[in-house]
Amino acid sequence: MAFSVKGLRIQEDDNLQSMVVGTVMRKIKSRTWKKQRYFKLQDDCMTIWYKSKKAGNAHSTFSVSDVEAIREGHQSEVLLSIADEFPANRCFTLVFRGRRANLDLVADSADEAQSWIRGLKKLIENLENMGEREKLDQWIGDWFKKADKNNDGRMNFKEVQDLLKMMNVDMNEHHAHRLFTADESQSGSLKDDEFVLFYKMLTQRDDVMRVFQEYSSDAQKLSQSDLEVFLREEQLEGDDVEPLAKQLIERYEPSDTAKLLKAMTFDGFLMYLGSAEGSIFNPQRRGIFQDMSQPLCHYFISSSHNTYLMEDQLRGQSSVEGYIRALNRGCRCVEVDCWDGANGEPIVYHGHTFTSKILFKDVVNAVGNYAFKVSEYPVILSIENHCNVEQQRVMAQHLKRILGDKLLKSTLDGRAAVGLPSPEDLKGKILVKAKKIGNLEESFNGVMEDSLSGEVSDEEDAADIEEDNLHRESVRRKLKVGQLSKHPESLLFPRSKQRLSKELSDCVVYCKSVHFSSFKHSRIHSKFYEVASFTESKARKHLREAGAEFVHHNSRQLTRVYPTGFRTDSSNFNPQEMWNAGCQIVALNFQTAGEGMDLNDGLFSQNGRCGYVLKPSFMREPEKRFNPETPQRRDGYQPVISGQQLPKVNIKEDSIVDPLVRVEIHGVPLDQAKQETRYIENNGFNPVWYDMLRFTIHSPELAMVRIVVEDYDKTSKNDFVGQYTLPLSCMQQGYRHIHLLSKDGTSIPPASLFVHIRISELE
Repeated sequence: MAFSVKGLRIQEDDNLQSMVVGTVMRKIKSRTWKKQRYFKLQDDCMTIWYKSKKAGNAHSTFSVSDVEAIREGHQSEVLLSIADEFPANRCFTLVFRGRRANLDLVADSADEAQSWIRGLKKLIENLENMGEREKLDQWIGDWFKKADKNNDGRMNFKEVQDLLKMMNVDMNEHHAHRLFTADESQSGSLKDDEFVLFYKMLTQRDDVMRVFQEYSSDAQKLSQSDLEVFLREEQLEGDDVEPLAKQLIERYEPSDTAKLLKAMTFDGFLMYLGSAEGSIFNPQRRGIFQDMSQPLCHYFISSSHNTYLMEDQLRGQSSVEGYIRALNRGCRCVEVDCWDGANGEPIVYHGHTFTSKILFKDVVNAVGNYAFKVSEYPVILSIENHCNVEQQRVMAQHLKRILGDKLLKSTLDGRAAVGLPSPEDLKGKILVKAKKIGNLEESFNGVMEDSLSGEVSDEEDAADIEEDNLHRESVRRKLKVGQLSKHPESLLFPRSKQRLSKELSDCVVYCKSVHFSSFKHSRIHSKFYEVASFTESKARKHLREAGAEFVHHNSRQLTRVYPTGFRTDSSNFNPQEMWNAGCQIVALNFQTAGEGMDLNDGLFSQNGRCGYVLKPSFMREPEKRFNPETPQRRDGYQPVISGQQLPKVNIKEDSIVDPLVRVEIHGVPLDQAKQETRYIENNGFNPVWYDMLRFTIHSPELAMVRIVVEDYDKTSKNDFVGQYTLPLSCMQQGYRHIHLLSKDGTSIPPASLFVHIRISELE
């Protein structure tokens, strides 16, 4: 097959051979829904095909590229529920990108399970190692297979026309037919590999060719010195570009002849510009490049709100999957709402609502297993505690037993601390953020030894709790008339004091949740380990009334901001305004796609995606007195844009995207801005705008750039096509590709924008 994955030899791999032959496995949806399905890897080494043993022709497929992770054993709630029936070594879970539900499978033997696990991992690894050209070939091949209804591996011109429309290509029919007849074999049709060539000829990159010819001495190739001029003058790679030019020719030039001549052909130039080095994101900022030895309060920390929820806050499903997904996205602060459960076991759910319930110990297990898979820096468990003293003791037991040495139980050196430790100091540690009896200092002088429990003030303002709970309850009543709350007394009379067990209190070291009075009170009385929490509306009020004070407060201690309870659909606020105030723990609903999560993913895409980003120096040093309302520095920013292979957004067969690009600047209030190009009619595969968008930016250190592609619609709201968000500080200048992401933040190859960027100091 022309589309088998490059570099894989099926005949030399027992696992892949076994997958191609096929296997019967059980697909599990619940304790009672367990159905046998026949699974088989297709010849393309990219598609898994499966069907019911009884369903005749009914079958389903999914692409290996859709699989984000493979989890072995009982690592989902569904597989845990049947753990007594099927051993862990026969079970595995396929986790898909985006919002597709996981696929839980049970093989007939441990060997068969391992065969599929190892084979799938190899296929995924192979995909990740593909170059841009192979990815494009693969993408075109996937489309060909979708359209080849009779599976004969050939297409006539009418079928090719229909396929191109599916691919969002609205081509000139006469031009396409001329290319088709020049490319077709005698049979009047194209084979799969011929179609790849035909598609590439049809979608020739004139925008890149212009740039190539501008710098080529002979309009045929870039000599090494031509490439050096391009790298110096356009890409602003510095003066000493000779080694880089040599490296790029070696890495991206497909022609051995050109390599011998120390030159780069157009194909090599295209591959370089489509690579990570040619992308808008500076590769030097991908790994950990920041100082990780400063106090925790000097970092923005990727944080999740209502982490257990998979959907909305009123009747959505609670699941440990929420914790796994958030941690795998680099989240470093997760929220756990704890309530009294049956049989003395604390449960986690959104109180006063219809959301489903999960066990606290299952949450702790998931956090323990996944905390450090993608980042070794500390994870904060933000516990909202509604349990009685007995169940709090059970919570403390679970934390200590399950997390073991990962749980931070005392200050790092065992002595009274004078300041917050750094992410570097706390590598591999899980911290509990919750209420605490007394002060951290008292735990070193024996004051607390004889106390079995104590009273503490509620974490949030009583007014906030009352507003939140009353709103939850009013909506709950609308959903189910006459349903009484399990905690009616807490709705109208929020408790000002709560009994707290010493065992749970002792698990809190550097993150004691406290009530916030005022910035003045905090400046005089607060301790470095105390953490105040604000609803977004309270935080906005403080920012409006005392922005510089807020920034100053956050240079000394941690602040958590979370969405208001009125966001029953689990929507998100814009986190940028909270980062502008230096708030570190800006908690978002990770399960809800959109602008808020785009910005969060963008900010934390730098620094190794480790979940910690060092704040600018003027937010870390109290004497700087930065006020987000009155920033000073100024920069200019201007892209010129073209797009390629934009995905289709409408289901309508005959619709082609009318794309436009909007560039948004998110930063301090003075920098907030958005501009957009005109729309290009009926061209989703190679629109060219040549529009210049220009911005003035006063605080570049805080600025985020969000680039959104939409399908213009004059009668209704534009449809979302793709987006990419990154910090301005991570942006490379010159001619760059932007590889677009879906609404869920997953890649949608080969959809991209080609831009020209300049950043210049204004006088």
